[in-house]
Amino acid sequence: MILYHLQGGPTRFSEIRRRVGGISEKVLIQQLREVVATNVLVRHDHQHVPPVVDYALTPFGETLVRALVPFCDWGNQNRAQVTDTLQRSSQVVRE
Repeated sequence: MILYHLQGGPTRFSEIRRRVGGISEKVLIQQLREVVATNVLVRHDHQHVPPVVDYALTPFGETLVRALVPFCDWGNQNRAQVTDTLQRSSQVVRE
């Protein structure tokens, strides 16, 4: 989801967090660091006070996003069924 939300160009951390939703700041920072380490994203610190940091896709990352778009489309088209299936499977585990 992070990569999907960075397709439009450099995006500030706070905007990524708002767009992704349902993720703690700690987990988002961890995931961004991992993706930067794999050369999918680049982190740009503007050296301002207050801190301004944004993230952007690298050319390598752009190729990955293009490959993932069909999966995102599938997920959006089948969201209700996937949600129902996950809910049923979690009920079975509790029983």
